[in-house]
Amino acid sequence: SLSCKQSIDKLLSSYSHPILHLLLPHSAAGVLIKVKWNVKRHLRERNTLPKIFAETVRRHGDKTALIFEGTGEKWSFRQLDEYSNRVANLLLQRGFVEGDVVALFMESRSQYVGLWLGMAKIGVEAALINFNLRLEALVHCVTISNAKAVVFGSELTEAMCEVHSSMQKTVQMLCSGDWDPKHVPVGTECLEPLLDAAPTHLPSRPDHRLFYIYTSGTTGMPKAAIVVHSRYYRMAALVYYGFGMTSDDVLYDCLPLYHSAGNIVGVGQCLIHGMTVVIKKKFSASRFWDDCAKYNCTIVQYIGEICRYLLNQPVKDIERQHRVRMALGNGLRQSIWEEFTSRFNVPQIAEFYGATECNCSLGNFGNMTGACGFNSQILPFIYPIRLVKVDEETMELIRGPDGVCIPCKPGEPGQLVGRIIQNDPLRRFDGYVNEGATSKKIANNVFKKGDSAYLSGDVLIMDQYGYMYFKDRTGDTFRWKGENVSTTEVEGTLSRLLDMKDVVVYGVEVPGAEGKAGMAAVADPKRSTDLEKFGKDLEKALPPYARPVFLRFLNEVNKTGTYKFQKTEMRREGFDPSMTSNKLYFLDPSRGRYVELHQEATFAL
Repeated sequence: SLSCKQSIDKLLSSYSHPILHLLLPHSAAGVLIKVKWNVKRHLRERNTLPKIFAETVRRHGDKTALIFEGTGEKWSFRQLDEYSNRVANLLLQRGFVEGDVVALFMESRSQYVGLWLGMAKIGVEAALINFNLRLEALVHCVTISNAKAVVFGSELTEAMCEVHSSMQKTVQMLCSGDWDPKHVPVGTECLEPLLDAAPTHLPSRPDHRLFYIYTSGTTGMPKAAIVVHSRYYRMAALVYYGFGMTSDDVLYDCLPLYHSAGNIVGVGQCLIHGMTVVIKKKFSASRFWDDCAKYNCTIVQYIGEICRYLLNQPVKDIERQHRVRMALGNGLRQSIWEEFTSRFNVPQIAEFYGATECNCSLGNFGNMTGACGFNSQILPFIYPIRLVKVDEETMELIRGPDGVCIPCKPGEPGQLVGRIIQNDPLRRFDGYVNEGATSKKIANNVFKKGDSAYLSGDVLIMDQYGYMYFKDRTGDTFRWKGENVSTTEVEGTLSRLLDMKDVVVYGVEVPGAEGKAGMAAVADPKRSTDLEKFGKDLEKALPPYARPVFLRFLNEVNKTGTYKFQKTEMRREGFDPSMTSNKLYFLDPSRGRYVELHQEATFAL
């Protein structure tokens, strides 16, 4: 009833109340309420991220804020503040105003943080562009953001020269780093002397949007997700309070700064909570633990397949001679979870679920093996998210007779959705720059008639206690022999059987057969896979319907900058030998083993 809900709300207003420990592990309800209260306070007081950072500078002025691993250069909080002020004043001098967009295209380093922070101080929105993009994709990201200028790193000069003629003539070009006027696009200016001449005082500024972060583009062109100041705070604060971090921690950030994990979950701990963050230009599996020991890191970040790459390294003493107490990230497969913690002596896995734009983030605050988060079944209204039934192939929502989505029971897979409440800082959905892309992520009549909800596109499973486990991404589940096949689960199993090789699993259509057959692409440049042994191992590890019908061996698997596999092109090529020069194999049922697939055999299939 309403009165019951109000009574519980009153109880929860003191987030430290002991009854919360009966409701959620590690007082996760308390974490949500604390973050929500803080976000509302910041909104009420119009505390933008630069204002929050100013308070951090006041508390920690001479403390080391950022360490760039590439050079060992250290910036104090005061130095970062002054650099970002120069950026803000330079842009003001050049006529940039609130709402203007500047694209940032450079590799990770301390200046990256100072640049977008300086833009935020005057309401200029940064478009954080993946530095791996080239040609059409690069032009697309700059164009859809309506950027009036591009600041690029000198290391990406060649990429900018390739697209310069395709850019709008009015787009200003600024180069940061080693300056060679002979090789940059015509009209490009060197950023450093301009910043040196700019004032270091803080200019006055408006507030609203902070910057744009682009989706990974695994299923098409990247979309520009809007990040407002309150979202930045919320994402950084949820993991800080939820996983018990302190300002004395030292965080190792080897993730790209154009991505929310590296820039918000990582760098956000520096800007908001006064933590020292070590910035690594690019992830290196061989140097990972050496860096952690060198800089006395206590928290490391991971995403996607990073943990598997670390396990694939030869054992060495330094991997246990460190101070790391927590690994923070998302995407650690359950099949290697305990192996990672025991081998590297990392006591806590701070696994979370979330996307830059989503309103249904989760955190595994109880350190439960394999879980990506938790949600109370006793007090579900505290955080209105839900798993709802879907057709796992099409991801179409399944509705009851009343037209409302059907909630899943414990153990049933379903799409994660979050109710949208625009005046609630934890429930709002800011969407994308493109309104059409925004509308595709919203469904109506989900929890009840007349409401709206954000569609995550991901399938999860919840146990009877409320712990959530990731199952699959949109469109990755396929049906074969009357059974649903989870590509994520099969990928984890195959990778383990193949000594941690990169493996991508997807469904392909076979003429005359219902559903889709499983196909696995394996990165094996040395062609070391023993197919006979692999086939026997598969019989023990997977049921018949989940075993790949087709295999494809290639030198490497295409990945995004955040170590997610790209499957779209491989799905299109299927098992047609004329579409690829890679070796293809199929599971011959008459022989019970994999045999090479030639064009003639394809016609027979």
